[in-house]
Amino acid sequence: MQLLDGKATAEQLKQEIADKVSAIKAAGGKVPHLAAVLVGSDGGSMTYVNNKVLACKRCGFESTLLTYPDTITEAELLAVVDQLNNDPAIDGFIVQVPLPKHIDEEKVTLAIDPRKDVDGFHPENLGRMLLGLPTYISATPNGIMELLKRNNIDTAGKHCVVVGRSHIVGSPMSVLMARNTNPGNSTVTLVHSRTKNMKEICASADILIVAIGKPMFITADMVKEGAVVIDVGTTRVADASDPKGFKLRGDVDFDNVKDKCSFITPVPGGVGPMTIASLMQNTLLALDLKQQK
Repeated sequence: MQLLDGKATAEQLKQEIADKVSAIKAAGGKVPHLAAVLVGSDGGSMTYVNNKVLACKRCGFESTLLTYPDTITEAELLAVVDQLNNDPAIDGFIVQVPLPKHIDEEKVTLAIDPRKDVDGFHPENLGRMLLGLPTYISATPNGIMELLKRNNIDTAGKHCVVVGRSHIVGSPMSVLMARNTNPGNSTVTLVHSRTKNMKEICASADILIVAIGKPMFITADMVKEGAVVIDVGTTRVADASDPKGFKLRGDVDFDNVKDKCSFITPVPGGVGPMTIASLMQNTLLALDLKQQK
């Protein structure tokens, strides 16, 4: 078993981005500027957004963090989105989800200018990804592809099973793994909550990518000997023995699965850092696209 160290791989990627930004600065050009909108005080969201701000600093980006109470109205949040859409200083921005229940996340996503949608969630960007056209690819799937590529994991002709069908991870992941690219060229099966023989399908996977949001869901009997396992899940599970009062758990029962794998991502330190590094990639791309106009 070999750990797929997302933290180390992400650091390598951020260094490459920082070198490009240094060259832009040296040439007197504009450096990328990422804005993040955080609504409410969800602990996981706050940590994630703060990590994005730190990544901006590491890459030499400018960053703006806009925080609002969870009492903000939908109309007020849409006005913030409109302001960011029309701010020439901002190259890309994200609105951290989940949002409070009284705000329609779909409406907010649709309001974001696709050219600044560095999360890659807008239907226009998802459609371009599906067609293989240049676009922002959702940060988590793109980060996983980068992790596979940089660790020289052979995916061509392999059976890839993706667990979970969200538009943020599972669905785009299945498309990317089936593409005629490297990584890619896999035979892909997408399983979800209505799949009847999920255990058997997962156990047939050469590459198992799990994004279902249920801690410890994938057990050892669902994993093929020698499989590559990518665990996207990060759920806070109460743990009185931990000073923080919780531990982060993935969707995979890591301790009982790891010895069956050829490669496996840890939680934390696997997919999470790659997601943030991919967001930095998308922000740099946003600046490039703006300058090409």
